Formats: sequence, C-alpha cells, structure tokens
Amino acid sequence: MTVINHHPFQKKTSVRWVFGLVVAMLSACEQPGADIKPIAAASSTAVATFAGGCFWCTEADFDKIPGVISTTSGYIGGTVVNPTYKQVVSGKTGHIEAVQVRFDPAKTNFPKLLDAFWPTIDPVTPNRQFCDSGTQYRSAIFYHDADQKRQAEASKAELEASGRFVQPIATEILPATEFYVAEEYHQEYYKKNPIRYSYYRSNCGRDSRLAELWGISE
Repeated sequence: MTVINHHPFQKKTSVRWVFGLVVAMLSACEQPGADIKPIAAASSTAVATFAGGCFWCTEADFDKIPGVISTTSGYIGGTVVNPTYKQVVSGKTGHIEAVQVRFDPAKTNFPKLLDAFWPTIDPVTPNRQFCDSGTQYRSAIFYHDADQKRQAEASKAELEASGRFVQPIATEILPATEFYVAEEYHQEYYKKNPIRYSYYRSNCGRDSRLAELWGISE
C-alpha cells in the first residue's frame, strides 16, 4: 500500500530529542521523601490516548476541549523501540500516530472525551484518515484500564446503533501499550506553524470530509 507523507513541510532529516531528563524528573517525584505537592498534582490528572490520523490535527482538536490539560503527539502499538517518524510513516513498525491526552477528571471525563473524539474522525474508513493512508493512520481508541475499555466499547456500540452510518465502524479499541513521544517539531505543530498547518489540513480534505460525515466543520 502506498503511504502518503502528510507532512510535506518537514525537514528531510528528523530531529531526535531525548526525553530521559523529563522522565527522570517525573520519577523523582514518586520516590519516598519527595514533596507531596507533585504527587497530589499527578494524582489529580488522568490519561487517554486516541488515534485519529495526523497527530497534528488530533492535538489541535483535543486542545479545544475544556478540562484537557495537555496533548502529546507520539507513536503507539508497534514493535520497534523508540521509533522515528520516518520509520513509522513507512508502515513497517506497526505503530499508529496517536495523541496522549492528559485531562482533569474534575472538569471532564473519558466518556466526554469519547463524545468529542468521534466527530473529529472518519470512523468508517479502515486504514486511512482523509488523505493519509496506511495502517499507521488508522483510527483507534487505546484504553488504559478496564473502565476505559468498557466505556469505549459502549460508546462505539452506541454509534453503531444510532444508524448514522451504513458502513461498519472501523475504529479499533485497543489496549494501551508503550507510548513513544514524537520528535519535538511535531509537538503543537499547529501553533508553531499555523499557516503550514492550515494549508495541510485544508488540502488533506479533513474538514470537508467531516462536514460530509457529521454535518460539521472546524
């Protein structure tokens, strides 16, 4: 299957960033004797992971939702450790472009995020989202615990039962595996490069297809 590189403006050589320091800092907060405030802050947030094609767009969509604290673009579901963007878009690693969403459970919850997710994707086309084709661009919901799995399955079943679509829902519900943070230039791309992002989103036909499927647009 031909893979369409949906990021025509990226540099040919991907920039690799090391996140070890960040991980170490977060781990230190959990050690005995650490200040209790970081622990309390961490426990007041929750994580959800969604794949909706281009992670630039998925980030932009989730950042609009009240209660979402942060979004991170990355790769999940594959077999290669620390994959690069170039490896993932080849379709040979098994990874999917996805976004990890950290949210405040006091302001929103997983079912609300599911409700917000569906209208931002094409749920009836397998192994493709808009102009981006290949298994690495398929839509998916990754659950982090039994409650998220149950809620995701219920949400999908509700959409199927609604009769909105004649085709079956192709969006997969999968267990969350190791999430690898994408290269720094992908993070918040829509904010850093608004003109290029707007050009990509428009030319990819994302919003026109969403309007066709859901009757709404960006």
